[in-house]
This record gives sequence, C-alpha cells and structure tokens, in this order.
Amino acid sequence: MTSPREHDMSLTASCRPDVAANRRARKWSGRELAGRALWEVMRGPLFAWTPRPMWGWRRMVLRAFGATIGSNVHLHPTVRIAVPWNLTIAADAGIGDEVILYCLGPISIGQAATVSQNAHLCAGTHDHRRRDLPLVKAPVTVGAGAWVCADAFVGPGVTVGEGAVVGARAVVMRDVQAWAIMAGNPARQVSERRFLDSDGAPS
Repeated sequence: MTSPREHDMSLTASCRPDVAANRRARKWSGRELAGRALWEVMRGPLFAWTPRPMWGWRRMVLRAFGATIGSNVHLHPTVRIAVPWNLTIAADAGIGDEVILYCLGPISIGQAATVSQNAHLCAGTHDHRRRDLPLVKAPVTVGAGAWVCADAFVGPGVTVGEGAVVGARAVVMRDVQAWAIMAGNPARQVSERRFLDSDGAPS
C-alpha cells in the first residue's frame, strides 16, 4: 500500500510534460534552420551594430532575409527579430528600441502603426494540453495606425485592430477592437481613441 506522499508523486510523474518528445519533434525544415542560423550570425554586424539613422539599410537587410518591409519603415537597431521571413511591416510604421518581434509564426504590422520600446509581439507558444508541448506558430496582427505602447505584451493569435492603443505594460491575450484603448493585465478596454482637431476639440 502506497503512502499519500508516494501517491502524490506518482500522479505528478504521470502528468509530467514529455520533454524528450518535444525535443525530438521536427519544428523547422532544414532550410529554415539554416536560415535562422545565418540570421543569428549576421544580425549583429548587418543590423544590430548599425548606427540609428541607417533606416534604409536595415530595411534592405530584412528584405534580403525574406521580410516584407514597406517604404519609410523605421526599425531601431536594437529590435530583436526571431524569423525575419515571417515578418511583414507596412509603410511608415515605427518599431522602437528593444522591441521583440518573436515571429515564429507570421507577424504583420500595419501602415503607420507604432510599436514602442520594449514591447513584445509573441507569435509562438506551445499547446499546454498535450504532454509533448508541440510548437504553435500563431500569427499576430497589428492594424494600421495602431499603437502598442512601451513594455506591452501582445500574445499569440491576437489581432490589434486599426487605430487601437495597447497601453504601457498592458498584457493582451485576446483580440482588440479597432480604436479601443486597452490597459492593465489582463488588458481591458478603458476608452475609445479619438483624435483632436487643431483647436483641441474631438474630431
């Protein structure tokens, strides 16, 4: 007869994630693995070590690695990008210092959108319901004119609607409606975005 402690340990073992199976799983093709390795080697000298004003050069480097980058996009040299060919950024968007674009799945950032410093867009997770924790490459979309503020986190599979604002340090795990202003952890809508006319009145 087992003691309660031994019984609890047995249950824990039976529910333990199968790390070995996860590591054996083929998550990327050989070509993708080679591309990721090349990007990690070249990211420093070609991207991260470049002077801040070299916006055009960094756009060119990302395009060479398969990213779709529009005109006049500003990416700071400290931006961290996992898989560049999964990244699409439309014209006039701005990506701030130390932003993480974890594009294991597709990340799409709309025209004139802003992603501020230290924000994290996470297009990858694991299926926690399965013991082998398979990789899930879930897309992230940031709509045109939206603003993901400093230190915010946008989770896998989330769409931030056109013109929406994800407030500083907010954690967004569900879709955000267009023109909503979100704050908190978990993020909740606190207002709607309205632009002001030149005289300061709402438009």
